[in-house]
Amino acid sequence: MNSHVLIAGGGPVGLVSALVLGRAGVAVTVLEASADLNRDLRASTFHPPTLDMLAPYGLTAKLVPQGLVARYTQQRDRQDGVIAEFDLDLLKGHTDHPFRLQCEQWKLADLIKQELDLLPHVKLLFSTRLESVTQTADKVTATVSTEGQSHPIEADYMIGADGAWSATRRALAIDFEGLTYPERFLVISTDFDYAQHLPRLSYVNYCSDPQEWCVLLRVPTLWRVLFPTTAQETDEEVMTDEAVQARLQRLLPQPLPYNTVHRTLYKVHQRVAKTFLQGRIFLAGDAAHINNPLGGMGMNGGVHDAMNLTQKLLQVIQQGAAMDVMARYERQRRTIAIDYINANTARNKREIEERDPVVRQRVQDELRAICGNPEKARDYLKKSSMIEALERAKAIA
Repeated sequence: MNSHVLIAGGGPVGLVSALVLGRAGVAVTVLEASADLNRDLRASTFHPPTLDMLAPYGLTAKLVPQGLVARYTQQRDRQDGVIAEFDLDLLKGHTDHPFRLQCEQWKLADLIKQELDLLPHVKLLFSTRLESVTQTADKVTATVSTEGQSHPIEADYMIGADGAWSATRRALAIDFEGLTYPERFLVISTDFDYAQHLPRLSYVNYCSDPQEWCVLLRVPTLWRVLFPTTAQETDEEVMTDEAVQARLQRLLPQPLPYNTVHRTLYKVHQRVAKTFLQGRIFLAGDAAHINNPLGGMGMNGGVHDAMNLTQKLLQVIQQGAAMDVMARYERQRRTIAIDYINANTARNKREIEERDPVVRQRVQDELRAICGNPEKARDYLKKSSMIEALERAKAIA
């Protein structure tokens, strides 16, 4: 009898999981609480190894024309400009895609849904919310709510890819250990073309400053600007037109107000689930670990989870491997979440907001030295593009 896998969450992590399993002939049901795929402006960076992983499924070839190929990333100072520019072309030989792709994550979700619609054994249930889940030695039973009506769904296994507020993780009473930063991050999207006004700007720019650092990212139609906010500011104060314009004008004064297309304010966390699996139920993506966005590792790390998890689950389903193989998923991906994703993003935040002038100067000097040495620059890029993390995970027995 064909196995059935239930997936909570219809974001990139859940959909990638569904595609890998569905293409292998496994019956899959995806639960998504929203009425349709989410099309808001969330993650917008695809790292080289993520593109490598998506390529065999025909996704990368379709995704690249919808995004911007970012060969270079920059570390900048808000006052002094470029500190160091890194050329991802140095990664040739380590990846088939030596660049970052600047592309909204919903475009990947749309592409995957098109593929899943062709698979009759894969179902996407929208407006369906997970209420609870139980399991026995040989099955999982989820109670879900659709249009206010509760009903059970049975499956052989379940993947919780339902985000930071994961109903799956909470139903299993798994601790989400870590911290929440007192400040929130504000992301403003604007059609103002910063590249016409800031010299040598790349598509990906991390701008350090002791008072108010920022990140400037280009996506195909907009620039996205990320600012920190203070704990003293209320959500309402941060989101007013006056406050938004003040931040943008401090970054680059202009005679006319900026046209803002979208703005989002969100809390920022560094958290990792105490375990990534419980019996026949597994956590992946934000349900398993969340981090600050400095480095673009959240969605990418989630896709890496999905690929690792589904490949091992297929060994169990189709090759008769013992469930012990799933413990390796946890050892590999939880280690990476703690030692690489959370550690690197936390370090990125410390460095970009550093106020001590001596430490700031030392960090900038180190970046210049790394950038000027091709071998050191390659090692730096292997870490920032998550290649090193995947190599480390592969080595975990």
